[in-house]
Amino acid sequence: MRIKILTVMAALMSAIFAMAQLPTQAPSQPTQQVSSGTLDFYPDFKSQYITSRNVTVWLPDGYTLGEPCDVLYMHDGQMLFDATTTWNKQEWKVDEVMGRLIAEGKVRRCIVVGIDNTSNRLNDYFPTLCYEKVPAEQRKDIDVSIYKGDEYLRFLVEEVKPFIDSHYKPLTSREHTFVMGSSMGGLISLYALCNYPQVFGGAACMSTHLSMNFFDPKFKSEYWSEGLRQYIKEKLPEPNSCLLYMDGGTVELDDTYRPYQNKLNAVISVLGWDSAHFVYYLFEGHKHMETFWAERLDKPFMFLLKK
Repeated sequence: MRIKILTVMAALMSAIFAMAQLPTQAPSQPTQQVSSGTLDFYPDFKSQYITSRNVTVWLPDGYTLGEPCDVLYMHDGQMLFDATTTWNKQEWKVDEVMGRLIAEGKVRRCIVVGIDNTSNRLNDYFPTLCYEKVPAEQRKDIDVSIYKGDEYLRFLVEEVKPFIDSHYKPLTSREHTFVMGSSMGGLISLYALCNYPQVFGGAACMSTHLSMNFFDPKFKSEYWSEGLRQYIKEKLPEPNSCLLYMDGGTVELDDTYRPYQNKLNAVISVLGWDSAHFVYYLFEGHKHMETFWAERLDKPFMFLLKK
């Protein structure tokens, strides 16, 4: 009994400490503008795990504080809402697409939390623990300590999510909590589903960087992509216990992902996932660009948030 009491007390103290670290400031004026819904902007959101970064919260039209909304966490937050503020003058059109689907009654009402990337994007979104499945000879010269996927997910789960839950009071259970991204953002979303199945009820991974191809010549992507598949095979939640959406295009960079995606699809199929819980779409003519992700954005939104 004493051990049980101490365990409960430790968990309580940990929760109190985590709550004490949450931002207390009111949202600032957003740097991005939207045509549907409203934005709350939290600049320089501090973390004890990774570099601080901006967090933007999209709220649907008519939202009231405490409304029982679902929550979708999206990476590369500065690319989601307003092309006039992005480096390539493209955007995901999250506000237009999500706002339209909600208005049409095709999806549940949802808050979207956009988490900005930084100059360390590749390292932040790297699925660190897959290195355990890579032959030792192939990783002996790789400095795994620079890969911060685990720390980034701790930031998301232990710092951002508690703040969203306490401030906006949405639905907090895994059935109403999702994660989504593209390219490396798709990779870390898949990793999040493997590592935090008690937190996320689904993930959407668009144009996922399954080749694990990096610029370091010592980094042999074939071994690391196989290590990733082995990790997913072992760590993916029980078949059909959550939702997994994946897609890709057929042009340029996206086309190079297809062999890796096909191998991963085979792994997931053998595990026993059915088409109600795992889907993969191939979009002819689509490139690795926000313009094309915006064009098909309704697909993952409807898959994760269908009524």
